[in-house]
Amino acid sequence: MIEEYKFGSIKIDGRTYNDDVEVRWTGEVLEWPRKKSHVIDVEDVQRVIEESPETIVIGTGELGIAQVTENAQKEIQSKGIKLVIDRTEQASKTFNIINEDSIEEEGRQEKIIGLFHLTC
Repeated sequence: MIEEYKFGSIKIDGRTYNDDVEVRWTGEVLEWPRKKSHVIDVEDVQRVIEESPETIVIGTGELGIAQVTENAQKEIQSKGIKLVIDRTEQASKTFNIINEDSIEEEGRQEKIIGLFHLTC
């Protein structure tokens, strides 16, 4: 699904995106607008929480500068959703592994959503 990440872009299923994205287990890719560029707060993850995924993976940029607020983390976890936060390169790999392994090992697709900040 996610083929390549490099500073400022991510390639998903043959298409390159240059803005922050939300990637769903279904293969759907959406824009991921946020109120503040390097702060990920509750309102920035609300749309994803409403999808009731089992796991949310957040990529915080190449250097990990974007910060997920404690409130956002608590809101996600209070819904029983697993949360993985890492730099975008590693987060995209983790997303792929969870996404692919869920089909191979469990025989069903895990509902996973990745939120990827592409710069900093």
